[in-house]
Amino acid sequence: MTSSALPPSEIGDADDASGEEASPACVLVFNASDPSGAGGLTADISSIASVGGHPVAVVTGAYARDTAQIFDHFSFDDEAVSEQARAVLEDMPVQAIKVGFVGSPENISAIAEITTDYDEIPVIAYMPNLSWWTDEQIDEYLDAFRELLLPQTSVLVGNHSTLWRWLLPDWKSDRNPTARDIARAASEMGVPYTLVTGIPLPEQFVENVLASPQTVLGSGKFELFDATFSGAGDTLSAALTALVASGNDLGEATSEALGYLDRCLDAGFRPGMGHIVPDRMFWAQPEDEEAEEDDTAIDDSTAIEGFVMPPHDTKH
Repeated sequence: MTSSALPPSEIGDADDASGEEASPACVLVFNASDPSGAGGLTADISSIASVGGHPVAVVTGAYARDTAQIFDHFSFDDEAVSEQARAVLEDMPVQAIKVGFVGSPENISAIAEITTDYDEIPVIAYMPNLSWWTDEQIDEYLDAFRELLLPQTSVLVGNHSTLWRWLLPDWKSDRNPTARDIARAASEMGVPYTLVTGIPLPEQFVENVLASPQTVLGSGKFELFDATFSGAGDTLSAALTALVASGNDLGEATSEALGYLDRCLDAGFRPGMGHIVPDRMFWAQPEDEEAEEDDTAIDDSTAIEGFVMPPHDTKH
């Protein structure tokens, strides 16, 4: 299987290529507004639209940040978050839910109630690096996420070091934890699949691995860019959610999302004086020369087999 990272008109089920035009899949996202456009809801909306979904965006709060760093965050009231989500859920058929950074344990609780009520909808949860926050706020947020939202999560997405510190804080081995080790820790809270990104490899490569507690389901090796990016995790998790919502099985969606992210990073740009931002609409830019064949695709030897997204049915 290869990662094509196609524009919206070419992504989706080949079976849908009949004369009738299908409506874009509705993707509900919970995330904070990011005025820099690097991450948050801006990243979610542009990524979902880019791969052919319809973003249904619930604002959980707002960052005070630029492209270099986060200075502060202002969280919405949990009732405001809940009312936004329930209004759209009662109006349109949501096919998948993405949960990004939602700002407070109270908002996590409100979202957990919603995902319980709509337990037939798969939930992709992304855990970003929270090191800009205070230790007390981080601990309260992670504890609430672990207890309330992980049991509702179909796929957990996060960087290797972030998930290691969160899920395996007492790791004592001389070797670094593998993706399966992290997936096993996540499964203790009910998560069936974990997508671990940024696993260091020799010679300036990283590996992204989709794993369950039992096995590695697929992996892709990518060359490190000589740059610092903001918003890569939101981009990947939003694209993955939209591709799942569009009817792709999780293996195919993961391959496509990883290929899409790689193309976004390759076309990244620096809008300010801080980090580089992924170009989530890279395919819409005029090309000066014929694009070379993408050699960063997942190897056939480790291609992700199709498998079924299980329902999350934990009740609180």
